[in-house]
Amino acid sequence: MHILIAPDSFKESLSATQVAQALQNGFSQALPDASFDLLPVGDGGEGTMAALTSALGWTEFYHIVTGPFGQPVKMPYARNGQQALFEMADLVGLASIPHEKRNPLAIETKGLGELILQLAEDGVRKILVGVGGSASNDGGIGLAAGLGYEFFDVGNHRLRPIGSSLGKVAQISAEQVPAFLKEVEIEILTDVDNPLCGERGATIVFGGQKGLAPLLFSQVDQAMADFYQLVHPQVIDMDGAGAGGGMAAGLVAFAGGKIVSGIKTCLDLLDFDDRVKKADLVVVGEGRMDRQTLAGKAPVGVARRTPEGIPVLAICGSLEDDLPDFPVGNIQAAFPIIARADSLDKILEQAEQNLIRTARNIGNLLKMKKSG
Repeated sequence: MHILIAPDSFKESLSATQVAQALQNGFSQALPDASFDLLPVGDGGEGTMAALTSALGWTEFYHIVTGPFGQPVKMPYARNGQQALFEMADLVGLASIPHEKRNPLAIETKGLGELILQLAEDGVRKILVGVGGSASNDGGIGLAAGLGYEFFDVGNHRLRPIGSSLGKVAQISAEQVPAFLKEVEIEILTDVDNPLCGERGATIVFGGQKGLAPLLFSQVDQAMADFYQLVHPQVIDMDGAGAGGGMAAGLVAFAGGKIVSGIKTCLDLLDFDDRVKKADLVVVGEGRMDRQTLAGKAPVGVARRTPEGIPVLAICGSLEDDLPDFPVGNIQAAFPIIARADSLDKILEQAEQNLIRTARNIGNLLKMKKSG
């Protein structure tokens, strides 16, 4: 049996590579004669850069940029010649922002624009940007400021480029934006297809998990819509524009970016279509599988690319109640790894052992089927 293991990372716990290795460990204990192809993946969210950098052999670098609270921070990126890759979560990822500091309207994303300009100055001509897993909801105004845009209110006072300023913008200046930015192609890797505004938009769907009070949803959503009526009205209903708290919209409007499926791009780069042909079984996974997974995240993206006749199983940290009954999205069955009720910290600590045990148990079932 040849098993292709293609999981996403388990946020705040294990990288995609660590998840893949733990699953191989468990399956090997039950199926010692099996062969494996480890293919850790990312869909534009946290861990995408690590998965691709490792698999493609790109070199990782750092650049000093403005951090989420205005402080200088080291921002990682990967590069291969004139191509580069970075992910928003490395600057303003939800997992890296302490709970007491989570305010998606105050977090700065200026550093993302600063990094793009630095890469462009250094000769990079194509940039892949993963925009999943963010703690901000600023519609990309911070990114734009990092590129050189300036924003002013009705009194011509310069505004701080954060989410709470969106509804105050009356004028925009592009005088400080360098001309060489137009020479750079930007692909925006998204893990969701949500539009910028409305009931499925960035604020209403994702604002709560970032710390935004529900009472503010309508007001903030309207401010985002008003801002883009001024900037780029066509982006408001664009599929995927709501990714990253509207960062995808910002990259389109201010940097000429193109929204693409993060998982499709990742699988293309990793030659998935050729590698999957050899598989007898494909195993996918992520930390928490829910209905949002079906909108374009890694497990379903992998499953839909898997040829008919090759079964796909999901092994996840947890399965949410909003999931439909399996099979769904070409995944035949899904298995949570949590063995017992415990604190979240303990569950995250035990993820590797829980993965190994679950894979071993599934392997034992596969062995029973084979011997039968």
